[in-house]
Amino acid sequence: MLNVAVVRFPGSNCDGDALRAAEQVGANAYFVWHRDTGLDGADIVLLPGGFSYGDYLRAGAIARFSPIMQAVQRHAAAGGPVLGICNGFQILCEAHLLPGALLRNAGLTFVSKPVDVVVEQTATAFTSAYEPGARLRLPVAHGDGRYVAAPDTLRLLEAEGRVVLRYVPSSEGSPFQPNPNGSANHIAGIANGLGNVVGIMPHPERAADSMLGAGDGLGFFTSMDAKVPSP
Repeated sequence: MLNVAVVRFPGSNCDGDALRAAEQVGANAYFVWHRDTGLDGADIVLLPGGFSYGDYLRAGAIARFSPIMQAVQRHAAAGGPVLGICNGFQILCEAHLLPGALLRNAGLTFVSKPVDVVVEQTATAFTSAYEPGARLRLPVAHGDGRYVAAPDTLRLLEAEGRVVLRYVPSSEGSPFQPNPNGSANHIAGIANGLGNVVGIMPHPERAADSMLGAGDGLGFFTSMDAKVPSP
């Protein structure tokens, strides 16, 4: 059985949703506290959304120094899959496991609504269940979701196909608007060079149950089993 560690920081608020989404695909999912120093044999690590440490200084800036992050970094360096969702994406950037940074939304307001994204990279630990170009509707909820990076970094991400999700215009007549935060190149999610570390701003764990009328995010969790490195 797949072991999935969901890291809890002070201020995490999507940890329960992430745990349930992992359990829904048959994983043995469990919480790991930010003060822990090990991942208890995890195959997959999830950094959930929320407001770790109250987003003081910058979103994710304090969480990157939590004791558990040394274990997360070792796991990632060994090829282990890591998914950061919203605040988790911010933490991955602050920890330099992913390039760039997440800054205040261009509109200077908190955004909470569904958005349309397209899956641009399926050769990652969390998107292999999707077809390239798959269009998803996923919720966002953030105040610091504007992805920025140096021009050379943006060119590298594009050239290497490391943009995982991109905001796209909604269908004609839809109330959902593209690029809710002003991210560079409409980027909604990226991966590292190996594809085992992924950070995304939308919340697939909130759209992982068709019984609730939103199942587009389930593929992020069904993808996990196929991408665990062999011992």
